[in-house]
Amino acid sequence: MNDQNTRHREKMKKIKAARDRMMAEKSDEKGLIIVHTGPGKGKSSSGFGMIMRCIAHDMPCAVVQFIKGNWKTGEADFLRERFAEECTFVISGEGFTWETQDRERDIAAARAGWTRAKELIRDPRNRLVLLDEINIALRYDYLDIDEVVDFLLAEKPEMTHVVLTGRNAKPELIEAADLVTEMTLIKHPFRDGIKAQAGVEF
Repeated sequence: MNDQNTRHREKMKKIKAARDRMMAEKSDEKGLIIVHTGPGKGKSSSGFGMIMRCIAHDMPCAVVQFIKGNWKTGEADFLRERFAEECTFVISGEGFTWETQDRERDIAAARAGWTRAKELIRDPRNRLVLLDEINIALRYDYLDIDEVVDFLLAEKPEMTHVVLTGRNAKPELIEAADLVTEMTLIKHPFRDGIKAQAGVEF
C-alpha cells in the first residue's frame, strides 16, 4: 500500500509541475465568444451557470432569451425577482415556432431581441451577455448569420463575453467563436414518456 501511495504521489507531482508550467504560459485575457450547441441537454443550463458566476463576482450581466417567449422558467423568475440590479433579463419571442405558427411574427420578435442584444453587448458595463436559444432563430433564418457574426467580431467590447446557445449552431458562428461545446445526447427521459419537469428543464 505504501508503494502504491508513493507511486501515486510521484505521478501527481509530475502532473502538477506540468500543469504549473502550462498555466504560467497562459496570461492573456479577452472577452470570449462562446457557443453551446448540440442535441443534448445542458446548453441553456450552462449559460445560466455562467450568469450566476458573474453575479457572484459582482460582474453586471444580461440575458436575452429568444424563442421561448413567455414560457415560465425558473431562471427568469429567479433573476428578475432577486437579481434585477445585477442582471438585465429580456424575453424576446412569443414561444416556440411550432406554437406561434406565424413566421413573420417570429422574425419580428427575433429582430427585436437582436436589437436589444446589440445594445446590451455594446454597453461595456455588461461583462457577459447570454443570448439564449439564438441558434434556433439563426437556424430558421429569422436573423442573418453574417450580420450576427460581423457584429460580434467588430463591435463586441474587448472584455465582454457573449454566450450563444441552442441546437444546430451555424458553421459561420462556430468558426468565429473562441469556445464551442457540443452537448451530446446519450439518454433522455422524454423518450420514455417523461415530460419536462420544473427544476430540471425549466
